[in-house]
Amino acid sequence: MESKYINRELSWLDFNARVLQEASNEDVPILERLRFIGIFSNNLDEFFQVRYATIKRIADARASNKNNKDNIAAKDLLDKITSKVINLQSESSLILNSIEKSLSKEDIVFLDENNVPDSHKEFLKDYFIRRISPSLVTVMLSNNKYHDFNDNKAFLITNLRLKNADDIRALVEIPRNISRFVVLPKKNNKQYIMFIDDIIRYNLDILFSFFNYSSIEAHMLKITRDAELDIDDMDLSKSYIKKIQQYVDQRKISNPVRLVYDESIPERTLNYLIKKIKITSHDSLIPGGKYHHRSDYMNFPDLGRTDLLYPKDKALDINKFNIELNLLDQLLDRDYLMYTPYHSFSYLISILRQSAIDPTVKSIKITLYRLSKKSNVISCLINAAKNGKKVLVQIELQARFDEENNIKVSQELKAAGVDLIYGVKGLKVHSKICLIERFKSKKNKYYGFVSTGNFNESTAKVYSDFTLFTSNQKILKEINKVFDFLQSNYKILDYKHLIVSPHHTSRKLFDLIDNEITNVKKGLNGGIILKLNSFTSYKFVDKLYEASRSGVKVKLLVRGICCLIPNKFGLSENIEVKSVVDKYLEHSRVYVFENGGDKKVYISSADLMTRNIEKRVEVACPIYQEDLKNQILETLKISDEDNIKTRLINNEPQNKFVNNSDKKIRSQWDTYDYFNNILE
Repeated sequence: MESKYINRELSWLDFNARVLQEASNEDVPILERLRFIGIFSNNLDEFFQVRYATIKRIADARASNKNNKDNIAAKDLLDKITSKVINLQSESSLILNSIEKSLSKEDIVFLDENNVPDSHKEFLKDYFIRRISPSLVTVMLSNNKYHDFNDNKAFLITNLRLKNADDIRALVEIPRNISRFVVLPKKNNKQYIMFIDDIIRYNLDILFSFFNYSSIEAHMLKITRDAELDIDDMDLSKSYIKKIQQYVDQRKISNPVRLVYDESIPERTLNYLIKKIKITSHDSLIPGGKYHHRSDYMNFPDLGRTDLLYPKDKALDINKFNIELNLLDQLLDRDYLMYTPYHSFSYLISILRQSAIDPTVKSIKITLYRLSKKSNVISCLINAAKNGKKVLVQIELQARFDEENNIKVSQELKAAGVDLIYGVKGLKVHSKICLIERFKSKKNKYYGFVSTGNFNESTAKVYSDFTLFTSNQKILKEINKVFDFLQSNYKILDYKHLIVSPHHTSRKLFDLIDNEITNVKKGLNGGIILKLNSFTSYKFVDKLYEASRSGVKVKLLVRGICCLIPNKFGLSENIEVKSVVDKYLEHSRVYVFENGGDKKVYISSADLMTRNIEKRVEVACPIYQEDLKNQILETLKISDEDNIKTRLINNEPQNKFVNNSDKKIRSQWDTYDYFNNILE
């Protein structure tokens, strides 16, 4: 029987193919294309560490005879993924070769160990000895001793053929404390670049000078290991931090799920690796080119060539929100909306900084998920605590791949006297909320903000996210209820304005969808717009199918995974699914319901995924102020009309660009212009 759903893992790979489309697009500046190659590779690493690893565990548990709702058994799904990944990897290599040829036309030339000009030989010897060699970890391998191949790192496996003894193999770890790309001296106006991998290859004679070998060869490989968090007893006590740290350490040597290797590697060396790493029949062997760990291209140097990059637009001010004055006082009159990266993230930092020294501010409560490595948010909170404010921070130690940084931050906060909540048993806290209590004019009053994205000044430069700044007491009293729940998890609270997971999201969103169905049956217009990162909840897919069959018009703007099949006769004729991939990462979550002409608009931290709805603390906040509601609706309209960077997804052919004769609209460019034009 034909499935009603797209498999989530295959849908994710289709999303990463959209990223690869940007890398292949010759209209994208060349250095940006390189960075999209890096994003593609980094995405794939995380996919194998988490999603592929989960399916592999199901297959290994002999559960592969139990089909998913999309009718794909676990073992078959592993095979489909491997096949698709090999094709994408092959395509990415061809794209990378094309990019390097284009860079050569711009006098940016990649050298390897085989084509070093005489003028650079001394520089490379010196650079290796002084910069690379002190950082190298080189492990001599043997057949009778097991050595750990750490997770998600790039290695060179070298084979030394000795003149009078057996071959010797060594593992050379590519150092991470040096830029992967070394900018060599210019020559004849040409800018030369070299991978440190190739500089190591070029200097293998120095590295292994004490061996009497007749020949030496080196091939790159990368191991990806299972990174899924699995702590049996989630005891939220003092030992919780220790358990998280133990898990992070264990991740480095957990079960392997992928070996990416240089396809020119000799078969005997590959077989040796498979045996040494303990690859099983279900593990994914991915042949590749000479270079792996392409995620490093995300940090490729700009070389001073701004002509080969996207223009850097100055972040805008928020209309009528004067950052030079007291921001909390300005919230007494109206709400304000920040849409990063179009608006400056400085507003959020400034509110926290002002609150830290405002004598009328008594307390600050905030949830933190992912933070910048050098976080001004943390500095503000520590400053507030030092000034006698009562500061409460919920920090999510289970934020995948940010665990170590969050542990470090939590220790800094605790040392400054900040009260900490480490988590909720059985749940992740993914909400993005802040509550500031102020005693002024003999009254306690709340101020705060609710966001779709992390309070992270680094990602705010490239992630599109809405943040509502408000002093609306109805909303903020319910934000305080969320903090009450975080402190006392046995309290199941009700909310009139907010939509809060894990207790209420399904029911309240279903009620809003049912209202659209009812209105259509009454002869009124019914419409739903959902802007999401991912859409994987089958029960919500089914609910939208029901709405579509009832005549409700549904527009989905989904950046990543989408399990819903649109435009299917008798099922989803009234549903359209689009995806925008461009300069910025589309990260905001927005829910819009027509509501008989009086539109209801929510911004949310939650995607429509089972984990967000049932296993996380999430907050969706209504937008009541009409001008802000209209701003959000206008940005959605601009995205919907994009005919340059929008793809139609889950159609045939997959990821087809919207290309019509209408006026050319590039939503991220036009959104910037929209907010710039409304400035007064």
